[in-house]
Amino acid sequence: MSKPVQVFVLLGQSNMVGLGKVAGGDVSLENVVKNKSQYSYLVEEDGSWHERKDVRFVQYMQGKGMLKNEWMKVTGRTMGPEYGLGHPLGNAIEAPVMVIKSCIGNRSLGWDLLPPGSEPYEHGGKTQPGYRGTPGNPKGNGDKVEGEWYAGKQYDDDVEDAKKALADLGKHYPEAKKYEVAGFFFWQGEKDCGNAAHAEKYEENLVRFIQQLRKDFEAPNAKFVMGTLGESKKGCGGNGEKVFDAQMAVDGKSGKYPEFKGHVATVFTNPMAQGGSGNGHYGGKAEVYMDVGEAMGKAMIELLK
Repeated sequence: MSKPVQVFVLLGQSNMVGLGKVAGGDVSLENVVKNKSQYSYLVEEDGSWHERKDVRFVQYMQGKGMLKNEWMKVTGRTMGPEYGLGHPLGNAIEAPVMVIKSCIGNRSLGWDLLPPGSEPYEHGGKTQPGYRGTPGNPKGNGDKVEGEWYAGKQYDDDVEDAKKALADLGKHYPEAKKYEVAGFFFWQGEKDCGNAAHAEKYEENLVRFIQQLRKDFEAPNAKFVMGTLGESKKGCGGNGEKVFDAQMAVDGKSGKYPEFKGHVATVFTNPMAQGGSGNGHYGGKAEVYMDVGEAMGKAMIELLK
């Protein structure tokens, strides 16, 4: 294997973890592929799920360790956007590809996934903790807090889990000797919409999140693609619109950060959501997860050109 493995890290909350149904019922991937003739690249001619030996799929979850370490193939009972984005990446990149999913549900960017460098701030008469701070000690001392949840703990754990896979590369991608972190995918925001302080700071936290991931993975040129919440659009109002506006603000083409041009893309998922919402997990509809995955994969490929 002469070329370094091209690594893509998937982060977020429950919909990135994946609650699309694989089998059983009209909304399942099995039904969509076999009875509606969609996503034909997922199956062999005999109808069995196709396994591709040039794309590796690895999944870690806080508290559960490694959940998957396999060639990309539809397995299990539920799915996220990994199949929709993994296959296009494998087709477009002339090198081995590894997709690492490291996330868990019910996590906010303003608290659980708060990136390093975030300082405490005031909102509504209360001090909101900075990175590695707690409600009782918002500033923290820079160290992990033992025995108590702290701001940024999920960020720490998800990054550490992804790095475990990279530190033991041969175990996670057989015969691989070298890797390059080429990009990050992020699909998240539901929990921040339920907290006014977190929604208010979402844009600032998101910019820092992108910058810090590149630093922590020593990948200054890594691309970043995120998906909006399916229910959100301009004019939707409330905290949801604040989060939506923040997500659109980092888009390299239409956003307001010149340094993100050619490096960051935001995918507007509302047209793909089929009327569903992030908190409702899009009714478990496999088509939503596949369509969002394909759109995010296409956006990443454009950034990599």
